[in-house]
Amino acid sequence: MASPVYLVDASIYIFQAHFSPQQIWSRRSEDRSAFVGFTRFLLRFLQVTGAGKLAVAFDESLFSGFRHQLYADYKSNRVLPDDNLALQLNACARLCRVLGIAAWGSRQYEADDIIGTLSACVRREQSADSAEPVVIVTRDKDLVQLLFRDTDQLWDFHGGVRRHRQDIFQQYGIWPEQFPCFLGLTGDSIDCIPGVPGIGPVAARHLLQHFTDLDTLFPQLASVPGLGFRGAKRCQALLAEHQQQALLSRQLATIVSSEDAAEGFVVDHSDALRVGRIDAAGFLSLLADMALADAEVQRLQTMLHALPDREAA
Repeated sequence: MASPVYLVDASIYIFQAHFSPQQIWSRRSEDRSAFVGFTRFLLRFLQVTGAGKLAVAFDESLFSGFRHQLYADYKSNRVLPDDNLALQLNACARLCRVLGIAAWGSRQYEADDIIGTLSACVRREQSADSAEPVVIVTRDKDLVQLLFRDTDQLWDFHGGVRRHRQDIFQQYGIWPEQFPCFLGLTGDSIDCIPGVPGIGPVAARHLLQHFTDLDTLFPQLASVPGLGFRGAKRCQALLAEHQQQALLSRQLATIVSSEDAAEGFVVDHSDALRVGRIDAAGFLSLLADMALADAEVQRLQTMLHALPDREAA
């Protein structure tokens, strides 16, 4: 089997560290938990995987992305990062550059869309026989919809859990590509996606097992009561009342594979994701700029030196 292409959802690991009860402070008494936590994660990830092709996606589109233009309440429960967190986010992107890792963010598209686009680019260039498995490194359930092939994986790195297409079907009773329709029906309170009020996961699963997708479901609403599951008749009325909201919710939940040439993450070949040279001096300069304590600098240097042999600048 070909070596995998790893696509990392940075926000999961940055914010997990940012909200950790064990905060990490700089010599200037500034919180550096997000940056240090992400750095530890990325160095550990490189050590464990020896990744040859890797990209990291950052979220930079809160309140400016296309989904917010479609629906003003989308992710309205979030707040923009304060100055200190914004500084750490920029440092995380800089970290990727000094480690020779391709990294992108966008004011228009979310990290999920960057990952979706990159995974589509990888699949488009390959034949079935030579396909590189796409391993999406995240804990975000929304990304399950990108598991198109049996070799693709969703990897919760910290949790040590890898999931494939069949695992998603066993958990949800639907296939990964049905997930946007599933959220179109149930909504998603985490992202403020409304869905259809009154339709939960059980009813949504029954509907999608029978109709496959919303485009098939809505022209056949009259047949919903005959499906026989509990509340089927009520579901028919709810769907008729909230059809447009369901379709909007599906659109909000769908990860796009952008062909926007203005976005740098549209690549022609997976070789664009090949991990490059480590800038060891740049790494030390970054740690110095973040004013980390000497003990933390030593720890991160030790982790860097433990990486599989790679040419360093």
